[in-house]
Amino acid sequence: MRIIIAGAGEVGTHLAKLLSNENHEIILIDPEEARLKPIGSTLDVLTFTGSATSVKILQDSLRKKTDLFIAVTHSEDTNITSAILAKRLGALKTIARIDNLDYLENSTLDFFKSLGIDSLIYPELIAAREVLGLLHETGATDFMEFSGGKLAMLVQKLDENAPILNRSLKEVSLSNNTEDYRAVAIKRAGKTIIPRGNEQFKVGDLVYVISTHEGIDEMMKTSGKKSFEAKSIMILGGSRIGKHVAHYMQKGSSVKLIDTDIRKCEELAEILDNTLIINGDGRNADLLKQEGITKMDAFVAVTGNSEVNILSCLLAKKMGVKKTIAEVENMEYINLAENTGIDTIINKKIAAASRIFRHTANPNVTQVKYMAGTDAEVLEFIVPENARITKGTLRSLDFPKDAIVGGGTRDGEPFIATGDTIIKANDKVVVFTLPSAYEKISKYFI
Repeated sequence: MRIIIAGAGEVGTHLAKLLSNENHEIILIDPEEARLKPIGSTLDVLTFTGSATSVKILQDSLRKKTDLFIAVTHSEDTNITSAILAKRLGALKTIARIDNLDYLENSTLDFFKSLGIDSLIYPELIAAREVLGLLHETGATDFMEFSGGKLAMLVQKLDENAPILNRSLKEVSLSNNTEDYRAVAIKRAGKTIIPRGNEQFKVGDLVYVISTHEGIDEMMKTSGKKSFEAKSIMILGGSRIGKHVAHYMQKGSSVKLIDTDIRKCEELAEILDNTLIINGDGRNADLLKQEGITKMDAFVAVTGNSEVNILSCLLAKKMGVKKTIAEVENMEYINLAENTGIDTIINKKIAAASRIFRHTANPNVTQVKYMAGTDAEVLEFIVPENARITKGTLRSLDFPKDAIVGGGTRDGEPFIATGDTIIKANDKVVVFTLPSAYEKISKYFI
């Protein structure tokens, strides 16, 4: 595909890196040459210096057939204007990053489509929904639903008390009822591997599991984890993410939100009528104790500062909070933060990239999720008629070693895949893959 990205900020740069690895032709537009130089020298991308709303720049970049125009600058107005112009100048599909929740109303979406914008992306809302999912599945380090909730991917971090330590996948499947869940990957010492039957589980492993709804409790037992209801939640940071999380969680939980900015606190107090807003520094241990941190079920740090989020989560963990979630936007910090004891790391760049990437993938891909701290992807495919994946059992198909089918749904009913599973046309299947296998697995679903 030929893809133009407007905006070489964090989201645009991250997208350019991801998409250039997928053999797409990438053009990156930004008004600041200093942003473009390091990208142009390290990635196989073409760069244009200037405004994404410049008709001349858009005409020059759109001279060839362009499959996708993605506007992810820091300015919502620039994104909307450039996406409309790009569509009028020949882009087949356009996506614009926005900051206004009202634009996601169905009637407004139709209006934007009439103007030429096919999809609107709100990274903070996507990240907030990830946090809400994690507060629902409190025993997991990461969580995502597929097929309308009939299948889920959960990530478990194994500690010293995990019953499956030093046991292989084969041994665990023989001694436990694993027909409703399957381990599809393990992240260990910074490396992500697709495990086979003889692979043993080790302390500190991050285990990626595909499960039916019925299998989640059994899977929790094997890892030694327990889900609990997050009834008391403390949020650090009155960011858009913090505001969205508080708005939804205040309906059924006791929520406290801390922010250093008194004006922001006053604004939030007007909007969040059932959340206690506190003006203060979340790194202050005395303040946290005073506000009942030791009695909190969950602590969510979503300030604009990755270091503050990491340190405050570590402090909350030390004070006995069961579940800690930190927003870490500095990519270099993600692996470090994961190894410090923080339960979950979220990153809005990765969350937004997952949503956008769906528009660039195999047309039969319905969902995509990038895993924070890894290069791995989880994809949901709808299986077309006569696809290569339907030509025999998974074991007999020579499926790429760096990918694995975790499970799927057939006629609305979920199933967990094994080597003897035969995939059929119209099934929805969930595949965990490393970058080395992405192009190969796509050929099984066309």
